[in-house]
Amino acid sequence: MAESSTVEGSQDDLVLSAKGLVAGYVGQPVVQEVNISVHPGEVVCLLGPNGAGKTTTLLTLTGILPLMGGTVEMFGSSALEPLYRRARKGLSFVTEERSIIRSLSLADNVRLAGVPLERVTDLFPELKTRITTRAGLLSGGEQQMLTLGRALARDPRLLLADELSLGLAPLIVDRLLAAVRAAADEQQTGVLMVEQHARKALRYADRAIVMQRGRVVLELSGAEARDRISEIEDSYLAGAAGDSAA
Repeated sequence: MAESSTVEGSQDDLVLSAKGLVAGYVGQPVVQEVNISVHPGEVVCLLGPNGAGKTTTLLTLTGILPLMGGTVEMFGSSALEPLYRRARKGLSFVTEERSIIRSLSLADNVRLAGVPLERVTDLFPELKTRITTRAGLLSGGEQQMLTLGRALARDPRLLLADELSLGLAPLIVDRLLAAVRAAADEQQTGVLMVEQHARKALRYADRAIVMQRGRVVLELSGAEARDRISEIEDSYLAGAAGDSAA
């Protein structure tokens, strides 16, 4: 049974609610009985060792993977439609792979997403001098700023983000996570983010959910998780499980 603590907020204002979620691949469940909720303006960090089922959970919440059991609701109604329809209702999804077209300029990548270039460069002023640069020539940090900037420029009601920090320098990671926190605080975007760098991610989180072997084993407020980070790392984040998708 997962350890949990009381979290503020009522159930009727959730932007995301998953109950008893079962998910997996080719009929084989690797995530079982997962309960996750996100309120408007709340940043929830989904932690776990490699193979715990975190990415599988996100892919199922977006509709990319079919739901094998349980229920998923977004914005107060059942979420059964594909990703593009969920996106029209207010979902933005940032994948582990940076979703850019390398042969196009930064500006053209933004235009293709249908959001104003100024919104992206306001979020990340570092990109203002790079707007004519081909995306494939941008640094890894600039590519991730472009990817996250496009997602946040849509003013999403819910952002799902998978490993924003992957392979990036600490200062860049802080810029990305600060932008996510600002979207939650200023636009009331609900956020569920998967992160391997638990200590850094928890600085920006309101709540932490820890997974092991496809199940939720711990749920704490952000403050409690920060206080118990050494215990969480030693007890929950050190091992690997059987799911090939983190």
